Amino acid sequence: MPRKPAATTKTKPLVSIICPVYNEAACVPIFFDRLNAALEPLAKTYAFELIFTNNASEDETLELICDIRENKPWVQVITLSRNFGYQASLTCGLANAAGDATVIIDVDCEDPPEMIPKFIAEWEQGFDIVYGERLNRPESGLMLWARRAFYRLTNAIADNDFIIDMAEFSLFTRAVRESILDNASTFPFIRNEIAYAGFRRTAIPYSREMRAAGETHYDIWRMARFAVGGILTASTFPLRLVLYAGAPLFGLDLLAAIYAFFSPANHFQALLFLNLAFISMALACGALYLARIYKDGVGRPLYITDQAKTHLDRPLV
Repeated sequence: MPRKPAATTKTKPLVSIICPVYNEAACVPIFFDRLNAALEPLAKTYAFELIFTNNASEDETLELICDIRENKPWVQVITLSRNFGYQASLTCGLANAAGDATVIIDVDCEDPPEMIPKFIAEWEQGFDIVYGERLNRPESGLMLWARRAFYRLTNAIADNDFIIDMAEFSLFTRAVRESILDNASTFPFIRNEIAYAGFRRTAIPYSREMRAAGETHYDIWRMARFAVGGILTASTFPLRLVLYAGAPLFGLDLLAAIYAFFSPANHFQALLFLNLAFISMALACGALYLARIYKDGVGRPLYITDQAKTHLDRPLV
């Protein structure tokens, strides 16, 4: 049933918008102009706060945000002591958001800011999670195939619910935000945590746009690391694969041992190599999860803030 969200301010519900940035001086003014224009028609109904999480940018990103903030006090910026990565930056923003609802969006405008009012409209209809479903994007056929393969592979082996063709571009309620922050992993996989939270959700299909300006910092190597890290967070299938593959291999080894007992001939070179391949796979899978467990056990903070370069209208969390 349609509902209006509960207000955290005296008169208007508050929507927090989290936008991670790293060396995005070319995009910040374009993004803000488009975002401000998209939100202006909602200003009588909602209050907004825009929280840039600055991953220790080395260009003029911070200065440009501070210039915007002089005239738009609802713009905030949290600067990290170094580049802790995209997911950690998002987590920092979520931990410091105060809204009844939270929106995640990138500064490059590949996810159009003009969709945020549509997200809010669906939230008003009672949905706890509203996300952009990526139908297409301006990339090569190979990259599109690789992304589709990642989503579908992860969905197939995930231990819990996983949303296909969803990134972090979304709106969700305070309850969902709190459930995301309850995850203590050293590699937060926000889109997986959104799915894990459950609640009522809906998708808004769209096609990603070209980057507004500048160049992406997200190369093939970072994509591969993110894919592996995401799978480790979403699934224990690689560990279970050791059992799935090991059981039939054990049966083959047993039959080979019985045959070898009655026959002096050596016909099992292929089986030997199969066993070596299995052992290598098992060690690799175990090492990846052991490394994750080690990092979680050490317990370093997921991010560290630079308070001297942070401009937030309340104490940092």
